[in-house]
Amino acid sequence: MRLRFPWQMTTRISTYVAKQKLTGPKNKKFPMVLMLEPLHACNLTCTGCGRIREYASTIKEKLSIDECLAAVDECGAPVVSICGGEPMIYPGIDQLTAKILERGKCVYLCTNGMFIRKHIDKFKPSPRFFFNVHLDGMRESHDLAVERQGVFDKAIDGIKAAKERGFLVCTNTTVFKETDMNELDQLFAYLTELGVDGFLISPGYEYQAVQTKEIFLDRAMIREKFRSAEAMFKKYRFNNSPIFLDFLMGKREMGCTAWGNPTRNVKGWKGPCYLITDLHHPTFNDLIEKTPWEKYGYGNDPRCENCMVHSGYEASAVLGVNSKLGDMFRLLKWQFT
Repeated sequence: MRLRFPWQMTTRISTYVAKQKLTGPKNKKFPMVLMLEPLHACNLTCTGCGRIREYASTIKEKLSIDECLAAVDECGAPVVSICGGEPMIYPGIDQLTAKILERGKCVYLCTNGMFIRKHIDKFKPSPRFFFNVHLDGMRESHDLAVERQGVFDKAIDGIKAAKERGFLVCTNTTVFKETDMNELDQLFAYLTELGVDGFLISPGYEYQAVQTKEIFLDRAMIREKFRSAEAMFKKYRFNNSPIFLDFLMGKREMGCTAWGNPTRNVKGWKGPCYLITDLHHPTFNDLIEKTPWEKYGYGNDPRCENCMVHSGYEASAVLGVNSKLGDMFRLLKWQFT
């Protein structure tokens, strides 16, 4: 039987969640995924990317490897998503990845895929390590989204190189207003043929720093678009939980758990969340304890009105926020199918 996630990864995360729930107060806030941004520099200028615009003034700054590892230790999350920017241009990215894995963490290296083949020999396969390649459609659509021709082909070549060397690979796809869900069906079928191990999908978010506002979806549009693709979610190996996908399709509501995916970058711990910046905190505890979480989320802050991204809501499914009878069994069944 092939698990949706490797057994080593599943047991580490499950043990962590169980331990956290059995200790401390009932509503204890604990991190699931550390969004680690060692730099914001990138070789691309993707239309929907808020990072290269929001952090334009510090685009040349980087966290040191020691600062990155200190954030991993301080936060304690079982999963580390190394993002940016483009982390494959970070000096010592192979060393950073190896040292995080040595700490027993699960690592997603989020990349546009263009430098995988060039640097693949610096990495070692692990059941707790994924190359997470961003793809927003087939060749023409993806290259348009990233504002450069040839990127899709380089990313596919990177995926092939990683699979040839025995690495786990997943992809991450952002859905915008003009996204053709039938085209994504074609994309996931093609990636399945290449041996990609799983797919992440999420609606785009209207960053204040992104001036091209017409590309984003509101909440009603998100649910209409994802409902139209319900059959697709049953065909391919999605790493999104079925509970989160139900939320996107409007079959249930969930509260936001932005604190479950804290972000550390060159300015500090980004508060309140991966998407909204009101303050950069000096420590992780400062972020958790001094953020007025009750003031954020759908119905509380207008900036959250159309947010349904995985960084805010996927942890809600795992942690049982607004849970329903049978959710735990459903998640177990999902892992084993």
